[in-house]
Amino acid sequence: GVTVRGGARIALRSAGRLDQVDSAELGRLARLPDTADEIRSIAAIFGAGSDVLLREQANEKAIKARDWRNRRIVMFATHGLVPGELNGLDQPALALTAPDVAGGEGDGLLTVEEILNLKLDADWVVLSACNTASGSEAGAEALSGLGRAFFFAGTRALLASNWPVETVSARLITTGIFQRQVKQANLSKSEVLQATLLDLIDTGVVRDAAGKVQFSYAHPLFWAPFALVGDGR
Repeated sequence: GVTVRGGARIALRSAGRLDQVDSAELGRLARLPDTADEIRSIAAIFGAGSDVLLREQANEKAIKARDWRNRRIVMFATHGLVPGELNGLDQPALALTAPDVAGGEGDGLLTVEEILNLKLDADWVVLSACNTASGSEAGAEALSGLGRAFFFAGTRALLASNWPVETVSARLITTGIFQRQVKQANLSKSEVLQATLLDLIDTGVVRDAAGKVQFSYAHPLFWAPFALVGDGR
């Protein structure tokens, strides 16, 4: 997290320092407890509570075994990793629950190669994670890896983030998108995203116990990371 004027702390979804961490030590990645509420809130909008996989359920085996062809919205709220970010990682990946927690085989990562085998038919894939659209010093871009893999697997649009996102505003944005889509079905995806971001900019503030505004979500730190790629209709 970072500290802003007045001492308020902004919680960023960061993987933390990964120097010398390999896939066998996936459990050392920073926890993202707030993402569970985000996933549940979106599932509740569509009455899809049985399709929520959290903690040890969000493991490599469960993801690969699932039939994704009748899911129109697929969302991952986790860390996005780029080549070289973990020792031995040579392709972009999403972090799942570590094998020593979830049990079973595998490395706890959903790599580009594995995403290609998911066989989607989705209107949206949402990657509410850190750095899922950013480039890497290893010479590969996470978006051209993770994103392109999801498109080849069968999604028509991808919502991703260009740098570590602030956890509360990220939840407000992703839940706001789908609440608005349900209420205003005539809007395109790009219009839904734009309207949601403008609403956050206009109304989003964080106050202290005395009611004093500590910071506003109008700052680009909170809304600018999100990018819609693909079919904006």
